[in-house]
Amino acid sequence: MDSPATDLSQKLSREAEAVCRQYLSNGRKHGNYWVVGDVDNTPGRSLYVRLTGPSRGKGAAGKWTDAATGEHGDLLDLIAANLNLLTLRETLEEARRFLSLPRPEPPARQPQTPVARGSPEAARRLWAMGQPIAGTPAERYLSARGLTNLRTVSALRFHPNCYYWREDANANDPPDAWPALLAKVTDTAGTLTGVHRTWLDPQTAEKAALDPNRKAMGNLLRHAVRVGSPTDILAAGEGLETMLSLNLAVPRLPVAAALSGNHLAAFDPPTDLRRLYVAIDNDAAGQAAFDALTNRFADSELHLLPLRPMLDDFNGDLRKSGIDEMRSHLRPQLLPVDVPTLLAVETD
Repeated sequence: MDSPATDLSQKLSREAEAVCRQYLSNGRKHGNYWVVGDVDNTPGRSLYVRLTGPSRGKGAAGKWTDAATGEHGDLLDLIAANLNLLTLRETLEEARRFLSLPRPEPPARQPQTPVARGSPEAARRLWAMGQPIAGTPAERYLSARGLTNLRTVSALRFHPNCYYWREDANANDPPDAWPALLAKVTDTAGTLTGVHRTWLDPQTAEKAALDPNRKAMGNLLRHAVRVGSPTDILAAGEGLETMLSLNLAVPRLPVAAALSGNHLAAFDPPTDLRRLYVAIDNDAAGQAAFDALTNRFADSELHLLPLRPMLDDFNGDLRKSGIDEMRSHLRPQLLPVDVPTLLAVETD
């Protein structure tokens, strides 16, 4: 009798093209293969997924290989890598969700040991309770800000009833619960250190009428919300929407959102980084963060370069001017050696 993983892998293989269109939306079909840059959905031609063939064995549909890294596997492996899922249980749950299959009967629940509110462990537990943003108020919120095609960004999740402790509440008052966009904060090794929450109005999917309506938990200092495959070039900035906008305009440029000016000033880039582009919000805090980073790395080999928006930040640019004008504005700010790679346009 096949294991649950084997059974789901075979079911996914029968829907191989649909799986690719969901999780590797930046790729395209070439004959009997789906071709994309990597498991993180980067545009390119390194990773290829077989779309036709038997459901198991040699030449099976759903088998994939990344020619650049040598990584390979089936569609369960692909989903786990794409969404950065750390356990088989999470991967099987996501596969069942995609296939619209019922969940198996859950085992008896074991009581969890209480952890300190706001701690990294509390952040990990909250993140584990999140779900993909597809079809949720989180996706609607991002779309209203011009941020689309983010369903497979592994750093984003949605929680339908995320606790909110009011600043002026008494210690014994129960928390409210609101829908929330979750963003995963990680260190340079990819380990979750915290979670950033944006609470949303369940009717409008706009930011909830809370003050504040955004909070982070866990360890944030030196870390960031990261989007894109690591390379020796990175862009770092403050706000989540700001950096998602920059990545949408320049998808070949990995980005890191430090979530505030002070945290940007303290951000630790990967040790093997050659160039750090710094997205500078058009205010005093943005300039101060860039100056602080410049001073910190003055004696290192890391090359820091500023990226300045047309308006207050890059999300404002995206919503006002669109991607094409953003790219035209960014082109002269990039090093000439980076322009052919970062601003390359994929063609069929």
